[in-house]
Amino acid sequence: MKLHELKAAEGSRSSRQRLGRGLGSKGKTSGRGQKGQKARSKTRLGFEGGQMPFYRRMPKRGFTNINRKEYAIVNLSVLDQFDDGAEVTPETLKESGAIKNAKSGVKVLGNGKISKKLTVKASKFSNAAKSAIENAGGKIEVI
Repeated sequence: MKLHELKAAEGSRSSRQRLGRGLGSKGKTSGRGQKGQKARSKTRLGFEGGQMPFYRRMPKRGFTNINRKEYAIVNLSVLDQFDDGAEVTPETLKESGAIKNAKSGVKVLGNGKISKKLTVKASKFSNAAKSAIENAGGKIEVI
């Protein structure tokens, strides 16, 4: 058997209904009956028959900033896994599995302890993380 020889099982596929093609079968009104809302071509999206639509019933609060930047977060406890004197960049963090993707950048936070001299390159640092890395003898670089 070859791909071009495959056929659907008998009776599993039916031809589509051709609506509005003469008075036989589903002609004339195309199965919509006579007049009325359901006989018309369309209603507005979200229309619920005059009841207040769901999107208007729900409370709306606040505002969504379309320019919001989301950072991948890394704590000091994660950085302590790297070798002494290593250079930590978003790429090395991704390879090690510390972050899934860099998003708009990487932010280093001060949760945990660091005991190794590391050169850390990231988009942002918290003040606690900055001081902890520098106290351990490491360097920080904002990229």
